[in-house]
Amino acid sequence: MGQGRGWEGAVLKLFRAKDFTFTVTGAEDVTADYRRLRLTDGGMLAATGVHPTMWVRLWFTNAGKPHQRAYTLVDPDPAAGTFGLEFALHEGCASDWARAAKPGDTIEATVQGTGFERPDPEPSHVVAVGDPASLPAINSLLDSLGTTPVTIWLEGDTDGLPLRAEPGLHDVRRVPRGDAGARLVTEVRSQLPDLLKDETDPYVWIACDTATTRALSAFARRELGVPKQRVHALGYWRAS
Repeated sequence: MGQGRGWEGAVLKLFRAKDFTFTVTGAEDVTADYRRLRLTDGGMLAATGVHPTMWVRLWFTNAGKPHQRAYTLVDPDPAAGTFGLEFALHEGCASDWARAAKPGDTIEATVQGTGFERPDPEPSHVVAVGDPASLPAINSLLDSLGTTPVTIWLEGDTDGLPLRAEPGLHDVRRVPRGDAGARLVTEVRSQLPDLLKDETDPYVWIACDTATTRALSAFARRELGVPKQRVHALGYWRAS
């Protein structure tokens, strides 16, 4: 691994990343801009195990050069050696591959240390902020939380997307994307203080574009005083 993949592949090899080949077994257009694939895992799940929000790096070809993108596993089944991947479609080589993918197609993948550290103590309330790109991770997080109450801010065009929210347990607040993410930042900043003011052990999970993620993470930690170990923040993409 690393050969033919440039510096990214070489760095991953140094961190003992493992390579696998996935095979597409089915494809479904959930909406015009959101596509779900089912795949066999090439022995990955038996070797790595499964945890919430687990992700893999897929390798694509972009203008003749290797390009990797990370995707969260959907409903991984170690016994069957299968899982799903969901793609929020836009321009780019990853979306192009997903649009054309059909049963029998294969894709190379790398797994490298995607461990999930469950909050301790257990959260009294979880706040999740995301968008279509991070929806599979949000669903995986919801699956792992049981009956913990969750407030979810979901940015962008999310009509028809498979959010696993339960009425009465999960409070979903949908926000159209505006001003390069500034609209979401404004809404979360105005509502989050009251939401957390009486919580003993909150947990804040943020996965939006890089700038939005950075702004909201800083707000939660510096202005609201949420301890850094109780804030998970990862920029999933860069706004152009």
